[in-house]
Amino acid sequence: MTDVQIPTGRGPMPAYVATPDGPGPFPGVVLVHDVVGMSSDLRRQAQWLAGEGFVAVAPDLFHWSGHARCLISSARDFLQRRGRIFDDIDATRRWIGEQSECSGRLAVLGFCFGGGFAVLLAVDGHYGASSVNYGHVPRDAERLLADACPMIGSFGARDPAFAGSARRLADVAALDPRHEVTTYPDAGHAFLNDHDPADMPLLMRLSDRLAAGATAYQPEAAAAARARIAAFLHWHLDAEPSP
Repeated sequence: MTDVQIPTGRGPMPAYVATPDGPGPFPGVVLVHDVVGMSSDLRRQAQWLAGEGFVAVAPDLFHWSGHARCLISSARDFLQRRGRIFDDIDATRRWIGEQSECSGRLAVLGFCFGGGFAVLLAVDGHYGASSVNYGHVPRDAERLLADACPMIGSFGARDPAFAGSARRLADVAALDPRHEVTTYPDAGHAFLNDHDPADMPLLMRLSDRLAAGATAYQPEAAAAARARIAAFLHWHLDAEPSP
């Protein structure tokens, strides 16, 4: 487990890397954080993936300015489907693919804000799998994702804001058996993220309180989703797929 600096076209970008024990090489996973940015939760997600046999790299995509400015810039990039955040994620992908511990077979995994990017990156041709965790799925998903890599989606039934996204991704999965989407009945939004309040900007802490637990970590659903995700990624990234 280590902090690194990844070279980008705009200068070095901090990132956190977790590597499995034992001999490699291992498949790699690029983690795209949620709106909180780099956090103790994100580091734990990387450690979980390393424990499952993946080299996981989590870039700090908001490192270059204040939280609000980075978030606004990234939202604009998402709508335009190009820009700095795509460049930085791609620099991360290239970096991890060049590490001796990595087999070169890669997946992208994102949460909420990052889950939306995991949707868009599923069609760029560089990933063998994409894990979308309560991310935004565009209305043109059926057309957009016609040539996507295998995707696994995880959503909470108590997350009405993303019900449309879950439906749209499920519709795509119905047309392509390589994709898999599950909605957990007792989970709300961000059920995989166990954030330390100290990592969250003040406005986010206040909005989370107003949401009355709608974004609470749900350990049972999280454990089930993590088991599905790890098995799915191994199936699509291992040189010899697990049975």
